[in-house]
Amino acid sequence: MEKSNVTKQNNLGRRNIQFSPPDITDAEINEVVDALKSGWITTGPKTKELERLVAERCHTNKAVCLNSNTACSEMTLRLLGIGAGDEVIVPAYTYTASASVIEHVGAKIVMIDCEKDKFTMDYDKLEAAITEKTKVIIPVDLFGVPADYDKIFDIVNRKKALFHASDNYLQQAFNCIIVMADGAHSFGAAYKGEPIGSVADFTCFSFHAVKNLTTAEGGAVVWRDIPGIDNDELYHQYMLYSLHGQSKDALAKTKLGAWEYDIVAPWYKCNMTDVHAAIGLGQIRRYDAILARKRSMIERMDEAFKDLPIKAVKHYTDEFESSGHLYIVRLLDKEGKAVEFEVRNEFIIKMAEMGVATNVHYKPLPMHSAYKNLGFDIKDYPNTYNQFKNEVTLPLHTCLSDEDVEYIIACVKEILSK
Repeated sequence: MEKSNVTKQNNLGRRNIQFSPPDITDAEINEVVDALKSGWITTGPKTKELERLVAERCHTNKAVCLNSNTACSEMTLRLLGIGAGDEVIVPAYTYTASASVIEHVGAKIVMIDCEKDKFTMDYDKLEAAITEKTKVIIPVDLFGVPADYDKIFDIVNRKKALFHASDNYLQQAFNCIIVMADGAHSFGAAYKGEPIGSVADFTCFSFHAVKNLTTAEGGAVVWRDIPGIDNDELYHQYMLYSLHGQSKDALAKTKLGAWEYDIVAPWYKCNMTDVHAAIGLGQIRRYDAILARKRSMIERMDEAFKDLPIKAVKHYTDEFESSGHLYIVRLLDKEGKAVEFEVRNEFIIKMAEMGVATNVHYKPLPMHSAYKNLGFDIKDYPNTYNQFKNEVTLPLHTCLSDEDVEYIIACVKEILSK
């Protein structure tokens, strides 16, 4: 079976380009069929194999695959004993999943503004926000571009005297603020030559349908070795938290005479199924080619746009290698200043009229009702708003042909020329 043609030419000569369809081939379909025919469709051998391959790519001892990045983040916070009275720091410029998990566990959300003219968290403001209640920092690898982990860990070390561990064994093992990266966009990225997943204390990935690697719905969490902590035992704790606190999963109970189990606590249900993992197995085995294709498209657009009044996010430098998840541009006026909100929206409409679907990543958290109701105000995050008001995300997926990429470039040039 060939990939579906998502960019069909119509009789007007224009193309209809979707924003982010999944790249599904026979590799994924055959794995799913194999799972369905095997008689094992919930968490089982395919999920365990995907965990092994994720850990292998991340250079970590273990990986845990769950039903979403959000579940991975929340279960990690719960395992760390984060709750009422604790503070967790997160950027204001991110998707809600980065912050909602803090609210889920009852801790206080502390939001940090962007650096001026950058999407990254203002690290000086991050350091200033740390108190004796700060337990976790959640940096976000926006668009697939790694955060500056050297700066973050320098800050953690400078503030170590403020940290007071609870009676939680993981907090006591770290004895400092824990860095739990939101790597929803950055599976396959690298920071100073090391794969994302091996850099932060914990890293949570997303395998949602629009991500570089998809399981339809899903995610994974990996962690660096923690002194004094047994990786197998920590993996087992994740299994307990994600399956009702049940001491044996369904796979373990299939062994002869092994029906009996215990419920050790009334916990949660967020495991990954083998059907979803099967899609991921097809994806991860060709993931190097996916990353290479993303890079080639990014480099082509970077070259085409270098003399236009737009500023594109850099994905590849001497410091890091992005996963190339999203192609982000900021629209500028003739003086090189950010255009206003209305101009950005008009650009999006014109691109749609030419058959090219675009998006915005993201509407900042303090602009959403949920976070307004928690007391956040976008006026307190001026750099975040300035990054948002002229941001446009162009299509960047591996269903695009070279001709599609050229068409996107041509549309951008035509609109900006007017």
